[in-house]
Amino acid sequence: MNVNILDDERVDDLQYKGMRIIQKKEGFRFGIDAVIAANFVDVKKDARVIDIGAGTGIIALLIAGKTEAKYVAGIEIQSEMAEMAQRSVKLNGLEGRVEIIHGDIRENSKYFSPASFDVVVTNPPYMKKGGGLINPHDMKAVSRHEILCTLEDVIKASARLLVPGGQFVMVHKPERLVDIVYLMRSYKIEPKYLRFVHPSPYKKANILLIKGMKNGNSELKMMEPLYVYDENGCYTDEINEIYSRGVETIER
Repeated sequence: MNVNILDDERVDDLQYKGMRIIQKKEGFRFGIDAVIAANFVDVKKDARVIDIGAGTGIIALLIAGKTEAKYVAGIEIQSEMAEMAQRSVKLNGLEGRVEIIHGDIRENSKYFSPASFDVVVTNPPYMKKGGGLINPHDMKAVSRHEILCTLEDVIKASARLLVPGGQFVMVHKPERLVDIVYLMRSYKIEPKYLRFVHPSPYKKANILLIKGMKNGNSELKMMEPLYVYDENGCYTDEINEIYSRGVETIER
């Protein structure tokens, strides 16, 4: 597949069925949070899935590669990031199943009808917009801070796009848990599963995974913690399994 790679870009091997992804040599690159979010999703055959805030397209690519989803969409507000993700889709020959849209999730009605997806997955900006100066044109800053969309924007859009009984999956920071649960319930997405991710058994959680159901009944199950490294500083068996023993670049 003939795909243009720019001088400031590189192609990384996902070490799964020959899949590859285009990323910047410097600047924002996908991290472990995106990989474990893609793994946390339950996708049935012929499902329609959307990744909100698609970034480099990593979640959409992994879901397309590892599941039998019929259609996987990704929506990304940053034009340069969306265009790069579109080229990654082409690089993997997935144009028939994966579509990356350059657009604002707050205006999702321009692109999608209500209740048009079985699954919504998102790895949104973690940090609230504070009082400091943040460059709104910096891709890494936009990916990490609530500059162009807020947590509520993401959950509100997800609620509109999900079918009744549809699945919502988010990866975020533990310190935002109360906000996340409050907003999910406000938009009738009932939290169902919660899992904390720890760097190692002796360190506090720095990532959370939460799964909800549109119009679901009240029942939250706490899952066993996920540890990234073991006591010897090596990836745990579960992380190796998630990564299919691949993808050495782990950043965020």
